Amino acid sequence: MHISAKLQAAAKEKKATYSFEFFPPKTAQGVQNLYDRMDRMHNFGPSFIDITWGAGGRHASLTCEMVKVAQTVYGLETCMHLTCTDMPKSKIDDALKEAHDAGCTNILALRGDPPREKEKWEATSGGFRYAKDLVKYIKETYGDHFDIGVAGYPEGCDDNDNPEELIQHLKEKVDLGGTFIVTQMFYDADIFLDWVKKVRAAGIDVPIVPGIMPISTHAAFLRRANWSNIHVPPHWHEALEPVKNDDAAVRDVGTGLVVELCRKLMDNGIQHLHFYTMNLAQSTRMILEELSITPSQDTPLEKPLPWRQSLGLNRRDENVRPIFWRNRNRSYIARTQDWDEFPNGRWGDSRSPAYGELDTYGIGLKGTNEQNRKLWGEPKSFGDVATLFANYMQGKVESLPWSESPITDEADALRKDLINLNQRGLLTINSQPPVDGAKSSHPVYGWGPRNGYVYQKAYLEVLVSPELISELITRMERNPNITYFAVNQHGDLKTNSPDEGPNAVTWGVFPGKEIVQPTIVETVSFLAWRDEFYRLGSDWSRCYDATSPSRYVIDDLMQNWYLVNIVNNDFREQRGIFPLFDELEVPDLNKEVTAPEAPQKVNGATNGEKHEEEPKVGNGDITDSKIPDSVHKKLETQINVAEEKPDTEPKDATAHNTGAGPSTSV
Repeated sequence: MHISAKLQAAAKEKKATYSFEFFPPKTAQGVQNLYDRMDRMHNFGPSFIDITWGAGGRHASLTCEMVKVAQTVYGLETCMHLTCTDMPKSKIDDALKEAHDAGCTNILALRGDPPREKEKWEATSGGFRYAKDLVKYIKETYGDHFDIGVAGYPEGCDDNDNPEELIQHLKEKVDLGGTFIVTQMFYDADIFLDWVKKVRAAGIDVPIVPGIMPISTHAAFLRRANWSNIHVPPHWHEALEPVKNDDAAVRDVGTGLVVELCRKLMDNGIQHLHFYTMNLAQSTRMILEELSITPSQDTPLEKPLPWRQSLGLNRRDENVRPIFWRNRNRSYIARTQDWDEFPNGRWGDSRSPAYGELDTYGIGLKGTNEQNRKLWGEPKSFGDVATLFANYMQGKVESLPWSESPITDEADALRKDLINLNQRGLLTINSQPPVDGAKSSHPVYGWGPRNGYVYQKAYLEVLVSPELISELITRMERNPNITYFAVNQHGDLKTNSPDEGPNAVTWGVFPGKEIVQPTIVETVSFLAWRDEFYRLGSDWSRCYDATSPSRYVIDDLMQNWYLVNIVNNDFREQRGIFPLFDELEVPDLNKEVTAPEAPQKVNGATNGEKHEEEPKVGNGDITDSKIPDSVHKKLETQINVAEEKPDTEPKDATAHNTGAGPSTSV
């Protein structure tokens, strides 16, 4: 969606909105850390984010890659900065195409700062001299696809301090296609508000977004203010000087000052605030919370669907997904990125989704072996694993190999039962409680348009030991409301599902619309998830030495235990699933395992040697006769068509324009 349309809609509702700026980090670990932070900051409810261009126009691939990930994986409406610096027209074309193909519909067009090795800015041969030339080119080439933002300078820029001349340049950019304005940082509200009046008097009527820089340390505050050559009100210095050596106190005092600034802007009709986050969350979060404009119980974050919607090209209308990837959104996006179309309205029975191969997309555990051992400990028994899972359910552990984020509030209704199952060695992987007509505005279960009602069937995914699987299946078969699938690593599939079509486990009823069924359970998708599930478990075991008890325990889980998903089709029954497990407990749960001294055969190979490949159920050759023929036919179509993409991450990516807002642009 275009940013200008978002801003205009919020202005009509007189609703306070905000956005965040990020810049490309220098290291691969920094990029991953930033992705994690962007994922968390999505819950703050930003209207959009923007990502700055690489230093001096270089390292464009990292900016483009980050735009793609933010847009497609995290569902963040993203604006890509694009500068003229060191950018011939061919590179401009490449960047615009990448943004377009990622589903990005917003560009902030800038002249850019001079390269670090040059004192003055010079146009690149075959490139553009001014930001207005770039605006004109984008508009001529892509028409209305891109909303084009331009930079505004309330206090001048480094090579022009003539306010009237800068406003005239701004009008030229808007007249050529600019649809919204993002300003340089400032700390004096009166200067900004006076500048807005002059801009409006010049006939410029597009939305104006003020750039807000949080204060984290005193040194950084002074450096950025001096670099941007902006006026700082005297009382700001008076408030910060006494605490300048105490970073926590500076942050607290600075938050109060910036909140004061923001309130004055909002009192004067400015509805949107744009935060230069410096890739950090805390200072921005403190300001938003003090302003009381973040999502809350009374004003929950609006969710179009129960899962994180992708804004990638051709995915904006996607509204049906299998539940299995609920806690691994990025993996699902990666494994389905080559689909020609995405389910909208229904997951057709005739559909045969081809899930990309795991190796192709690098889908594995995050973090190093050492980091994962520190996070999940070194289990010496099945009981240790059970304790780890129970701790996750209690919020004591932030993630599991199959769940990349902390447990959510939705689990509160099931938490006691989930903890109890895990303590008995029944390892829960995924779940949702039954919901019978909650308002679509419900702070936990709500999603979709206003004045609607949402429903859920109870769902549980659990890893079950071979000693208990037969008894559990017997119990499930006796209950007419229960449908289940159980499969092990070797493809031994058991189910009582009456057909192979999808079973909707989440749906919503909204005024003037057809019933929406966004989450389903379905055979082929479950088997594709099975491959990923056991692969992740195998990756986890390889975080430990080949002869360690931890390696032995986790390998046993992966080689012998069954992955079971259970649906209670009576959505009004609150605890229909959990009685199935009454009095079931893994025997000798806390008995410590002694790993064999000699190397043992695992999957036909000696530990530490190359393992034979497992049958590629769901991704390639189908060799397991235990899977029904009808499912074989679907799976056989899943030949991976995606070519492995080269690593586009620059080795020495550096941040560009990371301190004060839009690059110099006239």
